[in-house]
Amino acid sequence: MGLFDKLKKLVSEDSVENAGYEIVAPLSGEIVPIEDVPDVVFAEKIVGDGIAIKPSGNKMVAPCDGTIGKIFETNHAFSLESDNGIELFVHFGVDTVELKGEGFKRIAEEGQQVKKGDTIIEFDLSLLQEKAKSVLTPVVISNMDEVKELQKMSGPVTVAETPVLRVTK
Repeated sequence: MGLFDKLKKLVSEDSVENAGYEIVAPLSGEIVPIEDVPDVVFAEKIVGDGIAIKPSGNKMVAPCDGTIGKIFETNHAFSLESDNGIELFVHFGVDTVELKGEGFKRIAEEGQQVKKGDTIIEFDLSLLQEKAKSVLTPVVISNMDEVKELQKMSGPVTVAETPVLRVTK
């Protein structure tokens, strides 16, 4: 491969990467700044950076194509690695682990390949609004060291449709 070919390859790869990778809403609702989550681990971005969603639906879905890493035993949170290596963590509410799975139903399995929009967990929003400390749901990228730029969206979101994050690696 000549110098011109190498340069052309670099430029074309760069422009594809710079377009950014979209992460869509894993649940319907309204985007809230991650700093507003009443849990220091998320608000101070200890586990990663991203956004939170005030939910209005009844399911959490894959926000992109990838592989499910972990689904917590209590079914309130899951991790997913996107096909291009972005590690996402979706955690329903605050202190929801204390509900020991009440209000959550697992649909997908750990290690499963998923497509954007595949249902991972169903939940009973009215029960959770009553019993959880908060239903604000952080959607964070846990491998921020791999991310060059993170663009956070705002406003209302529709599950599996509306972009919530745009990532440039």
